[in-house]
Amino acid sequence: MYAITPRKEGPIMQVRDFMITKVFTVRPSNTVKELLQILNSNRIGGVPVVNDKDHLVGMISDGDVLRYLAPKPLGIAGIAGLVYIIEAEEIEDVIKEKLDTPVKDIMTKRNLLYVSPDEEFDKAIRLLSRHHFKKLPVVNGADRVIGVLSRGDIIHNIYKKIISS
Repeated sequence: MYAITPRKEGPIMQVRDFMITKVFTVRPSNTVKELLQILNSNRIGGVPVVNDKDHLVGMISDGDVLRYLAPKPLGIAGIAGLVYIIEAEEIEDVIKEKLDTPVKDIMTKRNLLYVSPDEEFDKAIRLLSRHHFKKLPVVNGADRVIGVLSRGDIIHNIYKKIISS
Protein backbone atom coordinates (compact mmCIF):
# COMPACT_ATOMS: atom_id res chain seq x y z
CA MET A 1 0.00 0.00 0.00
CA TYR A 2 1.26 3.44 -0.96
CA ALA A 3 0.32 6.64 0.76
CA ILE A 4 -0.16 9.70 -1.39
CA THR A 5 1.65 12.58 0.16
CA PRO A 6 0.02 15.89 -0.66
CA ARG A 7 2.26 18.40 -2.37
CA LYS A 8 3.52 21.08 -0.05
CA GLU A 9 1.35 24.08 -0.74
CA GLY A 10 3.13 27.36 -0.70
CA PRO A 11 2.72 30.57 -2.55
CA ILE A 12 2.66 29.94 -6.28
CA MET A 13 5.43 31.84 -8.01
CA GLN A 14 4.09 34.08 -10.74
CA VAL A 15 5.72 35.82 -13.67
CA ARG A 16 5.28 39.17 -11.87
CA ASP A 17 7.67 37.93 -9.16
CA PHE A 18 10.53 37.57 -11.65
CA MET A 19 9.85 40.00 -14.51
CA ILE A 20 11.86 43.13 -15.15
CA THR A 21 9.61 46.17 -15.25
CA LYS A 22 12.14 48.62 -16.68
CA VAL A 23 11.43 47.62 -20.26
CA PHE A 24 13.35 49.02 -23.20
CA THR A 25 11.31 48.93 -26.40
CA VAL A 26 11.59 50.15 -29.96
CA ARG A 27 9.01 51.12 -32.55
CA PRO A 28 8.82 49.43 -35.97
CA SER A 29 10.06 52.67 -37.56
CA ASN A 30 13.21 52.87 -35.43
CA THR A 31 16.37 52.18 -37.42
CA VAL A 32 18.87 49.40 -36.85
CA LYS A 33 21.32 52.11 -35.75
CA GLU A 34 18.90 53.36 -33.07
CA LEU A 35 18.28 49.78 -31.95
CA LEU A 36 22.03 49.13 -31.64
CA GLN A 37 22.39 52.26 -29.50
CA ILE A 38 19.69 50.97 -27.12
CA LEU A 39 21.13 47.43 -26.96
CA ASN A 40 24.67 48.69 -26.41
CA SER A 41 23.99 51.45 -23.88
CA ASN A 42 21.75 49.20 -21.77
CA ARG A 43 23.81 46.01 -22.23
CA ILE A 44 20.81 43.97 -23.36
CA GLY A 45 20.37 41.42 -26.13
CA GLY A 46 16.93 42.22 -27.45
CA VAL A 47 13.75 44.22 -27.00
CA PRO A 48 10.05 44.05 -27.71
CA VAL A 49 8.83 46.07 -30.69
CA VAL A 50 5.69 48.03 -29.81
CA ASN A 51 3.26 50.31 -31.61
CA ASP A 52 2.19 53.76 -30.40
CA LYS A 53 -0.18 52.15 -27.83
CA ASP A 54 2.65 49.97 -26.45
CA HIS A 55 1.04 46.85 -27.93
CA LEU A 56 3.47 44.08 -28.87
CA VAL A 57 4.00 43.87 -32.65
CA GLY A 58 7.35 42.07 -32.75
CA MET A 59 10.59 41.08 -31.08
CA ILE A 60 14.11 41.95 -32.16
CA SER A 61 17.32 40.42 -30.83
CA ASP A 62 21.03 40.86 -31.27
CA GLY A 63 20.94 37.60 -33.26
CA ASP A 64 18.43 39.08 -35.71
CA VAL A 65 20.72 42.07 -36.20
CA LEU A 66 23.83 39.92 -36.72
CA ARG A 67 22.08 37.75 -39.30
CA TYR A 68 20.91 40.86 -41.14
CA LEU A 69 24.28 42.63 -41.07
CA ALA A 70 26.35 39.62 -42.18
CA PRO A 71 27.91 40.22 -45.61
CA LYS A 72 27.20 37.91 -48.49
CA PRO A 73 29.88 35.22 -48.86
CA LEU A 74 32.32 35.13 -51.73
CA GLY A 75 30.60 33.54 -54.72
CA ILE A 76 31.14 32.46 -58.30
CA ALA A 77 28.74 33.32 -61.14
CA GLY A 78 28.81 31.82 -64.59
CA ILE A 79 27.44 33.67 -67.63
CA ALA A 80 27.75 32.36 -71.20
CA GLY A 81 30.40 29.86 -70.21
CA LEU A 82 32.57 32.48 -68.52
CA VAL A 83 33.20 32.41 -64.78
CA TYR A 84 33.30 35.63 -62.81
CA ILE A 85 34.42 36.00 -59.23
CA ILE A 86 32.02 38.11 -57.20
CA GLU A 87 33.99 39.87 -54.51
CA ALA A 88 32.92 39.56 -50.92
CA GLU A 89 31.43 42.76 -49.58
CA GLU A 90 33.45 44.66 -47.02
CA ILE A 91 31.79 44.21 -43.64
CA GLU A 92 32.14 47.88 -42.72
CA ASP A 93 30.43 48.96 -45.96
CA VAL A 94 27.62 46.45 -45.45
CA ILE A 95 26.99 47.63 -41.91
CA LYS A 96 27.00 51.32 -42.82
CA GLU A 97 24.62 50.64 -45.70
CA LYS A 98 22.16 48.70 -43.53
CA LEU A 99 22.09 50.92 -40.41
CA ASP A 100 19.16 53.00 -41.70
CA THR A 101 16.93 49.95 -42.20
CA PRO A 102 13.74 50.11 -40.13
CA VAL A 103 13.42 47.49 -37.39
CA LYS A 104 10.10 46.32 -38.92
CA ASP A 105 12.05 44.85 -41.86
CA ILE A 106 14.03 42.40 -39.71
CA MET A 107 11.99 41.88 -36.52
CA THR A 108 10.23 38.63 -35.67
CA LYS A 109 6.53 39.27 -36.20
CA ARG A 110 4.99 35.81 -36.47
CA ASN A 111 4.19 33.36 -33.71
CA LEU A 112 5.01 35.88 -31.00
CA LEU A 113 4.89 34.30 -27.58
CA TYR A 114 4.34 36.25 -24.39
CA VAL A 115 3.09 35.70 -20.86
CA SER A 116 0.86 37.67 -18.52
CA PRO A 117 2.11 38.86 -15.13
CA ASP A 118 -0.34 36.54 -13.36
CA GLU A 119 0.76 33.35 -15.11
CA GLU A 120 2.64 30.72 -13.19
CA PHE A 121 6.39 31.14 -13.39
CA ASP A 122 6.98 27.52 -14.41
CA LYS A 123 5.01 28.09 -17.64
CA ALA A 124 7.36 30.95 -18.54
CA ILE A 125 10.44 28.82 -17.87
CA ARG A 126 9.02 26.05 -20.08
CA LEU A 127 8.34 28.52 -22.91
CA LEU A 128 11.83 30.00 -22.72
CA SER A 129 13.52 26.61 -22.71
CA ARG A 130 11.31 24.90 -25.31
CA HIS A 131 11.69 27.70 -27.86
CA HIS A 132 15.29 28.66 -26.97
CA PHE A 133 14.24 32.28 -26.41
CA LYS A 134 16.46 34.67 -24.51
CA LYS A 135 13.60 37.03 -23.66
CA LEU A 136 9.86 36.76 -23.24
CA PRO A 137 7.64 39.86 -23.15
CA VAL A 138 5.09 40.24 -20.36
CA VAL A 139 1.77 41.65 -21.60
CA ASN A 140 -1.07 42.85 -19.36
CA GLY A 141 -4.84 42.57 -19.85
CA ALA A 142 -4.88 45.78 -21.92
CA ASP A 143 -2.38 44.16 -24.35
CA ARG A 144 0.42 46.52 -23.28
CA VAL A 145 4.00 45.38 -22.76
CA ILE A 146 4.71 45.92 -19.05
CA GLY A 147 7.73 43.70 -18.48
CA VAL A 148 10.26 41.25 -19.82
CA LEU A 149 11.56 37.93 -18.60
CA SER A 150 15.11 37.20 -19.69
CA ARG A 151 17.12 34.06 -19.04
CA GLY A 152 19.85 35.97 -17.21
CA ASP A 153 17.39 37.79 -14.99
CA ILE A 154 15.60 34.55 -14.17
CA ILE A 155 18.87 32.88 -13.15
CA HIS A 156 19.75 35.91 -11.03
CA ASN A 157 16.32 35.95 -9.36
CA ILE A 158 16.27 32.20 -8.74
CA TYR A 159 19.60 32.54 -6.98
CA LYS A 160 18.52 35.60 -5.01
CA LYS A 161 15.00 34.48 -4.06
CA ILE A 162 15.41 30.71 -3.70
CA ILE A 163 19.03 29.72 -3.18
CA SER A 164 20.50 32.53 -1.10
CA SER A 165 17.43 33.24 1.06
